[in-house]
Amino acid sequence: MGLLTKEVERHPCQVEVSHCFDSLHAHVKFTDGTVINPGDEVIVKGPEIMAPYGEVVVEDREAVIFRASKLEQLWTRMTGDFEFMELCEFSFSEDVKL
Repeated sequence: MGLLTKEVERHPCQVEVSHCFDSLHAHVKFTDGTVINPGDEVIVKGPEIMAPYGEVVVEDREAVIFRASKLEQLWTRMTGDFEFMELCEFSFSEDVKL
């Protein structure tokens, strides 16, 4: 992998989709121990997984990983903290009067 080139890899994975009162999530776990790096993109192949309310659905799938170039990895590491700050909401006012 060079400074500007991308690699495409295929790996087996397990997808867990939960639609319960306590948890609403979807997780992907690579069954062969693959590690995702900053800037990598992952696409899970197959039809949409719909978990009925109160259930957890687990399926084995194949994932395609588009590896980020060295330059993209560096950029993601440098700018990642700024993008995280977009998720935060701050208020510095003392009193709000309507």
